[in-house]
Amino acid sequence: MAQSENQTSSFPEVIELNVGGQVYVTRLETLTAVPNSLLWTSFTQRRPADLPKDRKGRFFFDRDGFLFRYVLEYLRDLNLVLPDSFKERRRLQKEADFFKLNGLSEQLRPAAVSTDSSYNEEPGGGHPEEAALSGGPAGTLSAPLQSKSGYITVGYRGTYTIGREIQTDAKFRRVARITVCSKISLAKEVFGDTLNESRDPDRSPDKYTARYYLKYNFLEQAFDRLAEARFRMVACSSTGTCAYSSSDPNEDKIWTSYTEYVFSRDR
Repeated sequence: MAQSENQTSSFPEVIELNVGGQVYVTRLETLTAVPNSLLWTSFTQRRPADLPKDRKGRFFFDRDGFLFRYVLEYLRDLNLVLPDSFKERRRLQKEADFFKLNGLSEQLRPAAVSTDSSYNEEPGGGHPEEAALSGGPAGTLSAPLQSKSGYITVGYRGTYTIGREIQTDAKFRRVARITVCSKISLAKEVFGDTLNESRDPDRSPDKYTARYYLKYNFLEQAFDRLAEARFRMVACSSTGTCAYSSSDPNEDKIWTSYTEYVFSRDR
């Protein structure tokens, strides 16, 4: 016990976490609220130097960053509170099992959840589009949604510099973020677990959003997903601006562009 208390004291009282790219700040007391859980073991039985960190020194866990917010809510008062439109119970239970939170996992089992229609996981319960989305593994297409028509707009902002010798000095920078605008059920069908919903969480599948983005930065990967779902590109637009990095006209030019691709699928 003395060794455990000594190791715990080597962690700061306030902990910064990077969970799947999402940053969380919480108390050490919260993370260690459930004995023998993975988080309790990590922050009481190990030293800070033993845990993986990102480049900013935050403790890193390669899990679903969006769902981790509910893991933290459970750890704060050991009680499950979900919004009425929440449709990710199976995935959240998977996270609970990974973090060895048996109490949370038990509360997420269908028999332990309220019979209210917003929480119903039985066939025919809940929103019909969400039921179809959860019918198979994440990222796979289910039969009811394969023939559903609609539009998805994919956009990205990129910057690059061009020196005086344009052919040899072009320096491209990595695309910062690929955004997704569409009906939520279509976005989830096509992109599955690669979709980051943290900026617009807990939205029902029949709503629309312009705030989702992808967890990767390769346009071709997004295009492959859309092609597999039988979407085709119907429009594209792009704008760009140019500025010098200094007042010297001989210095490199910095270009910034924003591009959108519109994809459509007919019935």
